[in-house]
Order: sequence, then C-alpha cells, then structure tokens
Amino acid sequence: MRHYLPPPPAGLHLVDHARADAATVAIADERARHWRSPHPGELRPGTIEHSRAVAAMFRDTFNPYKPSIIDWPRLDAEALARLTSLPIWDIAVQTEGRARIRMLSYAHSVADPAWRGALELNAWEEGRHKHVLANLVEAYGIALAPEPPYPAPRLKLWAYLVTGFSECIDSFFAFGLFRLAERSGYFPPELVETFEPVMQEEGRHILLFANWLAWYRATMPWWRRPGFELMVAAVWLFLAWERVGLARGIEGGAAEDANFAVTGSQARSDEEVTLTGLLALCLEENDRRFAYYDARLKRPSFMPWAARTVLRLMGKRDKRAASLGAAKRA
Repeated sequence: MRHYLPPPPAGLHLVDHARADAATVAIADERARHWRSPHPGELRPGTIEHSRAVAAMFRDTFNPYKPSIIDWPRLDAEALARLTSLPIWDIAVQTEGRARIRMLSYAHSVADPAWRGALELNAWEEGRHKHVLANLVEAYGIALAPEPPYPAPRLKLWAYLVTGFSECIDSFFAFGLFRLAERSGYFPPELVETFEPVMQEEGRHILLFANWLAWYRATMPWWRRPGFELMVAAVWLFLAWERVGLARGIEGGAAEDANFAVTGSQARSDEEVTLTGLLALCLEENDRRFAYYDARLKRPSFMPWAARTVLRLMGKRDKRAASLGAAKRA
C-alpha cells in the first residue's frame, strides 16, 4: 500500500519524481539549493525586508519532487541487511509526525502572514519526510510498531523551539555522517541519491528556524526577553538530557524528539573515523550546504561554534601531548 501526500500550500505544485524527466528534476534540485534576495541592502532581523526575504527564500526553494511515490532502488542482500537492521525506523517516522503537528500548531498562532506561510510550508515538508520514511520501510519490508496519535501541543512556542533547536543539532551531525556513508559506499548510490533532497530540505528548515529566531528576538518587547531566554535555556537543557538518553541507546525510545537525521546517522561508515575527523567533516558539509543561500540571512551558529571550539581544544591538547612526548624522548 502506497502512502500519498495531501497537496502542498496554495500556489505550489508537486512533480511526480517517478515520471518527471531528468531535466525537470535537475532544475528543481538546483533551485532548491541556490537563492539570493533581489533586495540591494542589509537584511536586518526585525525589518519587513528581512521577513519578506526569508519567506521568499523558503517558498522559492521549495522542491516539487515527490519521493513518497518513487520506485525505491533494489538493494542487494548486504545493503538490505544494513538498512533493515538499523533500530531507528519507529523513532524516525514518529519524530517527523510530531515535528509536523508542532510546526503547524505554532504557525497557526503567528499573526505575520509571511512567517505564517513559511512555517506552514515547513510543517508540510515535515509531513512529506514522514511519508518518505513510511514508504521506504514498506518497500523494504521493515516492520513498524503502531503509530501513536500526534496531538497538537498545548505549549506551542515551547514545542516549536524544541523541534527547531533539535533539528539544528541533528542536521549538523547528519550532514557529515550522510557524506561519510556516501563516500564509503555504506549504502548504494541510488539510495543515497534518493535521500539527498531530504537532507537539503533539513538544511532549509534550520535556515528558516535561525532567521525566525533572530526575527522573534528583534521584535519582542524588552520586558519579554528575559522570560524567553530562560525558555531557550530550558530547551537546551531538555535537549542535552534527551541526547544523554540517545547516547545510552535508542532502543528504549528515550529520544522521542531526536530528529530523523541524527537517528538515521546510525547508517555509519565502515571506515575508522576519529572525533576530530567527524567534526571537521560536519563543519565542511554544513558550510557547503549553506554556501549558495544569500549570505545576508542568518545561519544556525551554535553547533558550528561548538564544533570549532572542540577542534581547537583538541588541537591544543594534541600539541601539548606531542611537546611532552618530545621532551621525554630528549
């Protein structure tokens, strides 16, 4: 049984990836990755120019591919075993279902039409990711537990912040791990190619979130700022606690809000990878995926900053260890 999507928001149309010619798909992919605002000046968060530019970026880069009904590539026995053995599929499908309802609920609470439209499209794309996963697990015979209901959150802003920051963390690592799996041949090229547009959409999602966050901070009354920053700090503490659960093993379902991108990163490479090598690759891929969007838009900044800090500290540690080793040999 195939899973089909409802139509996207008004004015946007889908292209059936299974029937579209290669040129159409290539043009859509190119447009999804490259965008610059025609506005000649600064795009300062809080201004109407910034809001319109972000909304235009998100709508203009909408990719009309429809991977939920494509013919999934045939896998050999080894690749199929690698895919079906990953213990992440229940979490992956349910995470996208929660992300969709959380983003849609928050979008409906936003008065600004530009932001509301972008957030509604973001929610729709999260639903598309869920359909992609649902059809993938069906195509390869992966059994899922019955899905729970996805009720609308009572605390809409909190739920949106949890989802947004979670995607910022998880996508950063997923970019590098996806590249690692591609480079090593851990999965066949056809399957990697199928998921590539989904990975790029994750990049667009966190680009939208970073600019929404900057806009929200710039436009809120000063007296609301302390409470909001406390909420942001609480979200980070919650996500840190959640990822401790993920590190202990996803089989217990502890990381219910972990984005599919990071749970999917269990599709790792066969080659040995050091922490510094992985962080460097994540930074490289993060920069590459954002390079062709207008540089005046805000980028997610915390994870790149954290990765560079860790690399700098580990570099100093390694230099110190090398110096001590040389001194002892002398």
